[in-house]
Order: sequence, then structure tokens, then C-alpha cells
Amino acid sequence: MAGRRARTGRGWDAAPPRAGADDTTPRPRHGRRGRSGEAEPTSGESTPRDESEVAREICLRQLAVRPRTRAELAGALAKKGISAEVSAEVLDRYDEVGIIDDAAFARAWVSSRHNGRGLARRALANELRQRGVDGEVASEALDELDEETEAQTARALVDRKLRTARGEPDAVFRRLVGMLARKGYPPGVAIRAVKDALATQSAEAAEFADQLDADALADAEGERG
Repeated sequence: MAGRRARTGRGWDAAPPRAGADDTTPRPRHGRRGRSGEAEPTSGESTPRDESEVAREICLRQLAVRPRTRAELAGALAKKGISAEVSAEVLDRYDEVGIIDDAAFARAWVSSRHNGRGLARRALANELRQRGVDGEVASEALDELDEETEAQTARALVDRKLRTARGEPDAVFRRLVGMLARKGYPPGVAIRAVKDALATQSAEAAEFADQLDADALADAEGERG
């Protein structure tokens, strides 16, 4: 019509803006709605997880690394904030199905650490205690390592070290006895193992070993310990 001015820009005659072309006004995002009409969580949202499920996952991750005692798993759960009630429930169930077995753990630990590292019963008992194994359970596992086996292992350790040992017999004697003591061997077992090994090494070492009173030295070490 004459007399009516056509308005430009965003006036009456301007075409409506295309969606997303120039309109930069942010629009609220909503999660998709399911058939029930309720909003579904978006990809960035998560629903709360059951505490028991979280506890089981923590235990399984721990057990995937190596076998664990009940006490070790309980400690791991506590560090992650799992309640004592849920922790006990999950661990009781694992006990029932045999996933946790402190007696089997103790037997395997004693065998592995004695054969692999040459550790004696005293050192092994300390390690089992640190891992929360009950004293009676640990004792039963340690009973499988008898005194004769322990003495044989001590002698094997000394023989291996003597191949590269350097120094005077008395210095070598002290170092080897100290090595066995750190592995948990009683003074008597350690001193006798080193004395017997030195006696077969050389004439000088044999002479030194012949002068040693193993029983007196063991008693003296026992009193100092």
C-alpha cells in the first residue's frame, strides 16, 4: 500500500530469522523425556550407586593384584569411605563363597616367602601379623615349616653368599650371621649355618670356624636380643 513504509531489519516485512543463524541467545538444555514423560539423565549425569556394589568393586580390584586377607580388604574399604556395616556384609559373603580365605592365604604366603626370599618363621610371623592374619591361623601355617627345613634353607643362603664374599673370615662371619638374622633366623641356627659353611671354604676359614663355640655365641646373642 501507498503511504505505508516497508520496514527493514526485523520489521513487519523482514523474514523471520532462521533457527541458529543469527540468534545466539542461549537456550536451556533439558534431558530427553522417556515414554513416561519423565526427564532422562543426560550423558553427563549419573545415578547414585549402591554402596554394596561399590564395596564389591573395590574388593575385586584389590584381589586382582594379589590375594588379600580379610583385614587388608576391610582397610581398603574403610579408606574409600565404605561403612563398617556394608563392609562386614560384603566380606562375610566373600568368606562364605571362599573368595577370602585367611588360612589358605597364610599357607601360600609362608611357602612363597620362604622358598623365594629364604625368610624364616619369625620374619614370616611378623609379615602375617602385619596383614591382619589371626595368630592361631598364622601358627598353623608356620607349623608346616619345620626346623630341619629352616636350617637347610639357612645353609643354602650362606653357601650362595660365600661364593662372592670377600674379607677376613671373622668379618665374613659377622656379615653372614647378620644377613640371616634380618631374615628372621634364630641366633643358634644362623651361627651354626655360617660356621659349618666356613669350615668347608678354605683352610683359613676352617681354622677360624673351628675356634667358634656356636652354642656360647648363640646364648650370648639370645641374651642381647
